[in-house]
Amino acid sequence: MANPVPSACCVVLAAVVVVYAQRHSQQDSHIQYERVGADVTMKCGSMDRDAAVTWTANGTDIDDSHLNGSYLVLKHVDLTQSGQYSCYEGSSWHLKYQTYLRVGIPPKEPVLMCRSNNYPKGFYCSWHLPSPTYIPNSFNISVIHGTREMVCEKDVLPKNRCHIRYLQLFSTVKYKVTLTVTNALGKNSTTLTFDEFTIVKPDPPENVVAKPVPNNPRRLEVSWQNPSSWPDPESFPLKFFLRYRPLILDQWQHVELSDGTSHTITDAYAGKEYIIQVAAKDNDIGTWSDWSVAVHATPWMEEPKHLTTEAQLTETTSTSTSSFMAPPTTKICDRG
Repeated sequence: MANPVPSACCVVLAAVVVVYAQRHSQQDSHIQYERVGADVTMKCGSMDRDAAVTWTANGTDIDDSHLNGSYLVLKHVDLTQSGQYSCYEGSSWHLKYQTYLRVGIPPKEPVLMCRSNNYPKGFYCSWHLPSPTYIPNSFNISVIHGTREMVCEKDVLPKNRCHIRYLQLFSTVKYKVTLTVTNALGKNSTTLTFDEFTIVKPDPPENVVAKPVPNNPRRLEVSWQNPSSWPDPESFPLKFFLRYRPLILDQWQHVELSDGTSHTITDAYAGKEYIIQVAAKDNDIGTWSDWSVAVHATPWMEEPKHLTTEAQLTETTSTSTSSFMAPPTTKICDRG
């Protein structure tokens, strides 16, 4: 006769597996979005209001004080209460309802900026929210030029940016860009209307270098390069704005240059370290770029000379003589 003990163990183990599977099944599961501070009531699926149920949040049992019959009632929810909520029937732990609660806020008006840093190829628009919503958001952007709707090609990185290619240069027709942000709790939008030439803003000049001028204690030679993103500096030349100051002062000195990518500072303080930056702008349209990366330089300084005069030589000799001490002498006396 076979031993019944192993069979009984298998039956118990199978029962445990079934209960576990029931408790962790995904019946009637969905995502529920609620605003911060809202009162939330969850029904236990199709269970009657008076049915005996057990609720868990992220696998932890919820106190009965939050129950109204079989309903779960959460007052003034906050961000910490986001998570997975599950309802089980009685003591059988049969899963009847499951939802993932996402607590967040509706989006505020998004911040939108459009700029051409590669004129005349086109422009890009970028955007962000002034504050987080804590739940997923979707963005939709439309660009209209006169009566024509244009495609704004979205970048892979960063995700909150897209590009428009100019189809007509020197157009006097305004662009209208509208950005709409939407999430499960609401939506908001903002609109920009502008002329082509008003959004032209180059990137800062690159590879700024400042060097001292030999034998000139008040001069510094500064050079730089056009921003690499500016596609045609020959047809659309840039002008530059140079600012510099010694580190010991807070006041900047400025020089505007209509052409060229170098300048010699002639009024530097001798021996003082300087900080130097350059900005760029299209000759005719748009606004100034941001400042370039700051560089530091100090004007040429004469090397100190070590001179030996006759007086210094006499003083050195006298000092050496007076400090000289003869070694002690041992005297030997011969009484013989």
